[in-house]
Amino acid sequence: MRAKAAILYNFTDALKVESITFPPPAAGQVAVKVAFSGVCHSQLMEVRGKRGEDPYLPHLLGHEGSGTVVAVGEGVTKVKPGDKVILGWIKGEGLDVSGPTIHKGGQRINAGAVTTFATHTVVSENRCVKVPDGLPMDLAVIFGCAILTGAGIVVNQVRPTDGATVAVFGLGGIGASALMALGLFKCSTIIAVDVEESKLAFARSCGATHTFNSTRVNAVEEILRLTCGKGVDYAIEASGTVEVIESAFNSVRKFGGLCVFASHPPSGEKISIDPHDLISGKRLEGSWGGGCSPDSDIPRLVNLYLAGKLPLEKLNNRRYPLENINDALNDLEQRNIVRALIDMGI
Repeated sequence: MRAKAAILYNFTDALKVESITFPPPAAGQVAVKVAFSGVCHSQLMEVRGKRGEDPYLPHLLGHEGSGTVVAVGEGVTKVKPGDKVILGWIKGEGLDVSGPTIHKGGQRINAGAVTTFATHTVVSENRCVKVPDGLPMDLAVIFGCAILTGAGIVVNQVRPTDGATVAVFGLGGIGASALMALGLFKCSTIIAVDVEESKLAFARSCGATHTFNSTRVNAVEEILRLTCGKGVDYAIEASGTVEVIESAFNSVRKFGGLCVFASHPPSGEKISIDPHDLISGKRLEGSWGGGCSPDSDIPRLVNLYLAGKLPLEKLNNRRYPLENINDALNDLEQRNIVRALIDMGI
């Protein structure tokens, strides 16, 4: 199966878009013609070498996509050729197998159980979920990571009580998804914190009652002032820096306040918190994909979108052809966009 793919050869060069050949799907594998791929912060960090040593170079990337099944390997029963599918990194039902073995000019190109920065790909069966009826492919793609993680944090982990106060730190794809999902609950106060005015305007359009630009004000001080010195009931952090994880934790109240973070700071960095905050009842949790099970949570969240309760169209604010994937990475790094979408044009 011939494909164009963006290959990471090393951390000093841009991704190289080249022709490769995928082998037929082996047992437990699914071959997919990719329609769209998302580009998220964790993939940017991998390209920039901020996730630590990478023993698998050169390799393919991308863990969020949508496409059409073209072939399946032995033992695959979850999907069949012709099915529209969502591809994601969170393990779901089905066989769990490794990625394909790819060679180019005598060199091995490594690939994990799911990759999406390519016109075609071969993935593990358990990284596929059928696209629910009524969901367009350019929105289906963001159910592979952004929606499951961001909205999943809200509906699976935080589950705000009526009248709750909530702060969201960082309005990339995950933070924006969390913000939208908060609209499903009866929160009294929803605070959005970011460094870009355009993203704060976006937050207000999605129901944020207060917004703070952390380059202009001390967000924690403003949140404490707004809550009469108590802090918020819940904080959701998705910025990708240890400093903001600490700020989000410092913004929650004692005796029951919960901070959940999904961001992935550069390898080796550590967060610093006051132990007394923990013994006085503050809670800090990480999130692995929003605590989602793709096969059950994707249909549930899609139904909310189809019912008009999740305005997901606002997330896909810029498209790029595969050949311009490095522009997408640069724009994401410069915070010029909420979410980048790679359109394979097929």
